[in-house]
Amino acid sequence: MDETLRQLGELLLGAVPTVIMLALLYALYEAILHKPLTQVLAERRSRTEGAVEKSKADIAAADARTAEYEQKLREARAAVFRAQEAKRQAALMTRTNAVNEARNKAQAQVQAAKADIERDRAAAEKGLQAEAATLAQEIVRRVLQPAGAGR
Repeated sequence: MDETLRQLGELLLGAVPTVIMLALLYALYEAILHKPLTQVLAERRSRTEGAVEKSKADIAAADARTAEYEQKLREARAAVFRAQEAKRQAALMTRTNAVNEARNKAQAQVQAAKADIERDRAAAEKGLQAEAATLAQEIVRRVLQPAGAGR
């Protein structure tokens, strides 16, 4: 057993430089590679997350501008429709006034024509009454005339 312990002691003594080298290698790895790599990855992650946040903010701002643009577009369309409706109403009023004016003129012309016809009828009636009176006198004269005198 002493032999085993002695061999074990020699083995441990021979492993000390390996352990020291391994610890030194680990310390160098940590100092040279692991810490800078961790810092670079952390910075990269923060930049990526910052870029993602910035892009989300940019998207939100673009959405807000789009909504504002759409609202202004709706308002402009409504204003155009109101203007068109006002023009249509004005044209309709103008047309209605023109129709009413034409109707009034036509009614005045019809009334004037009726008055002219009534005057013409009255004049014709007078003329016919005068002619009827003349014809009646002629008929009475011929009827009352002796039978052989007129021929």
